[in-house]
Amino acid sequence: MDNENKDKVCILIVDDVEANRFILRNIIVEMGYQPVLAENGVQALKIFPKCRPQLILLDISMPEMDGFEFCKIMKSNADSRDVPIIFISAFDDESDIEKGFSLGGEDYVTRPFIPEEIKARVGVRLKLYDANQKLIESNRKLQMVVNEQLKQIEQEKKTVLYALANVARENSFYDEKHLERLQYNCKILGQAMQLSRLYEHIVSDTYIEALELSAPLCDVGNVAVPMEILKKKSHLTEGEMNIMKTHTTVGAKILQDISATGDYNDFIKVAVDVARYHHENWDGSGYPNGVSGDDIPLSAQIVALVSTYCALTERRTYREPYSREESLEIMQADAGSKFNEDIFQIFKKISRQLH
Repeated sequence: MDNENKDKVCILIVDDVEANRFILRNIIVEMGYQPVLAENGVQALKIFPKCRPQLILLDISMPEMDGFEFCKIMKSNADSRDVPIIFISAFDDESDIEKGFSLGGEDYVTRPFIPEEIKARVGVRLKLYDANQKLIESNRKLQMVVNEQLKQIEQEKKTVLYALANVARENSFYDEKHLERLQYNCKILGQAMQLSRLYEHIVSDTYIEALELSAPLCDVGNVAVPMEILKKKSHLTEGEMNIMKTHTTVGAKILQDISATGDYNDFIKVAVDVARYHHENWDGSGYPNGVSGDDIPLSAQIVALVSTYCALTERRTYREPYSREESLEIMQADAGSKFNEDIFQIFKKISRQLH
């Protein structure tokens, strides 16, 4: 303990015998530390939050609350469990000493007091406490640095993923604002579903956040599809269509590979589901697996519906954009076959809020 910090060190002395308290107080003062006195455990509990001691000298046998009970309380509290406790014991009471150690006490001194022994034991425990606190603080700072670095790495990975998603968008002739609209509209639909009895138990704020982050990655697998297929203006042949369909499994694989080197929590799970299943249809006629109904992850159902709306309301090289009303009418024909009817009904109600 640095000499210049000695006067800041508080030592709590808990003993119901006044003479003992004063003897210990004088020894602590001689050491250059600040003593605070308590007559029993109850009083010590009230004093502790005010003085925040670095060490406690604790008598065992006291009225109202003995030292053992006080020690139990200290060691069960996260704010006080690290504060070392030195028990004060009768010279021949070995059972008390053993019990004190079992409750978490770090040391003991015996009566009659030997000043040099008390100084030595107090000094050792303060040095260990100080070293432990410095280690805890060092670990805390190190963890902050590590967490910040991990966040930076995760953010860099997301940046790469969104860059890939933008490349896929450009190759597919999507509108420049396509991904932003897709992201925003998925969030709006998710928030509306959160207010519905059908989905309030599933769609949480965390889920909506993960959905919003994941939606732009739905077609990331398009980076592996040949440009001549993506940019073909006429109908695709069966072989070309089969190649096109692989963007779902390729996209899911890209996201799974990224997740293997980091921790995205719910984000990556939702993103993988969206990439793999957003072309599945409610009636099982979609791809790549032909799953149907609620076997299709909810996130993929939401993105499939929203991406269709975004595509209809955007200009294409071969047509002008449809209006909101026209788009909803076209989608209505697919409700119950391509889309979940319940989600589509919610979608229609909030369609004026969409971009």
